[in-house]
Amino acid sequence: MLAQRRATTAAAHRPESIQHPETLRLPATMADKPDISEVEKFDKAKLKKTETQEKNVLPTQDIIEQEKKDKS
Repeated sequence: MLAQRRATTAAAHRPESIQHPETLRLPATMADKPDISEVEKFDKAKLKKTETQEKNVLPTQDIIEQEKKDKS
């Protein structure tokens, strides 16, 4: 109990940046920025052509009305 009280008291006297390190914001460095050099070199011609197929077709208004009638 005493150790817990000491820890609470010590935390109250620390600066905000030490109490909550996740809120501390440092200036961005080169390591923080994504490396896009490989993206710039990428050849789009190597991509395969694909066809998009719609799998989940939404019901039409007629189908919705028919289902409402069936439930009644």
